[in-house]
Amino acid sequence: MSTQPIVIIGSGLGGYTVAREFRKLDTTTPVLIISADHGGFYSKPMLSNALATGKTPASIVTASAEKMAEQLKLTIRPYSRVSAIDPSSKTITLQDGEKVSYSKLVLAMGANPIRLPLEGEGAKDILSVNDLEDYQRLCDALGGKKDVTILGAGLIGCEFANDLTAAGYRVRVIDISVHPLGRLLPQTGGAFMQRRLEAAGVVFHLGAATEYVERIHESFHLTLANGETLQTDIVLSAVGLRPRTTLAQAAGLGVNRGIVVNRSLQTHNEDIYALGDCAEVEGRILPFVMPIMHAARGLASTLAETPTPIRYPAMPVLVKTPACPAVVSPPAAGAQGEWLVEEDESGVKALYKTAEGKLLGYALLGAATKEKNALAAELPAVME
Repeated sequence: MSTQPIVIIGSGLGGYTVAREFRKLDTTTPVLIISADHGGFYSKPMLSNALATGKTPASIVTASAEKMAEQLKLTIRPYSRVSAIDPSSKTITLQDGEKVSYSKLVLAMGANPIRLPLEGEGAKDILSVNDLEDYQRLCDALGGKKDVTILGAGLIGCEFANDLTAAGYRVRVIDISVHPLGRLLPQTGGAFMQRRLEAAGVVFHLGAATEYVERIHESFHLTLANGETLQTDIVLSAVGLRPRTTLAQAAGLGVNRGIVVNRSLQTHNEDIYALGDCAEVEGRILPFVMPIMHAARGLASTLAETPTPIRYPAMPVLVKTPACPAVVSPPAAGAQGEWLVEEDESGVKALYKTAEGKLLGYALLGAATKEKNALAAELPAVME
């Protein structure tokens, strides 16, 4: 292979897993990871359930950049931002103007938190948690405070709500949906999740949109579209993520919702690949741990000159809400079927089936989660 390194932009789960899997196949080709932050390895999903267990930002990091570089026999450039990609010369330009050549380029840049278009001077002080530095800011802000309001009752919003409540905070959650996890759960499952989180202490304001955020001294005053007003110490936004595509678009690569790649995770340029939260594979953005692991293994083989199209099996998602354990495998967009729901005091078993009885997805809450493995065996692959 070329003496130029394989360059990976991003030091999250996607970037590091590609590097680790590649090193199992190729121990000599130089690999360079460009990281915008410290470059240490940590579990990003842990950020939404670390407060109740007293995890500090430092304790979440399991290996420093130096340790990762030693383990994987590669070079890591921490605190380095890429300002441009030039596919014609196979170079990237760093923010300080330095140019770095590559043989293959892997984009593992993740996603940015979506910011709601809220009015009011307090909007700029709304927090979101998408990386370790964000978590540090949240921990700092929580000092001496008691009331937290979360914008968004999706996966991350519910996980933070459970975690903050368990850590002793008074928590409100605001969402335009009529029940929590509106994109993942049928109505019955969402209502069950809501009751369990309410029993733990979470207060929901559903079917409601935040319009105005005012900062008065140390407090935030929120005005909802229905005229209701709330006062809180901290506002945490958890309304979703948007793939980071700016660099790819400026380089002339195909971009839709994410960076467009084929089944081999190859962009429109044969030497540039993308995976993880920033990538769109055949119309799908799959931002969870298991898809990233499958993608990284396949891409590592491709980079080691064994072309390997990605196959995604069924990959149920564990919702980290101890007050209401849940496992969800939502049906594919546009799937034809209906939810068949069984509910009792201990849980909800919701199966999404076709008219012929074929299982296309499920949502299991409470005691029903014990059936997750048996049912997962019946699910179709996400991508054959």
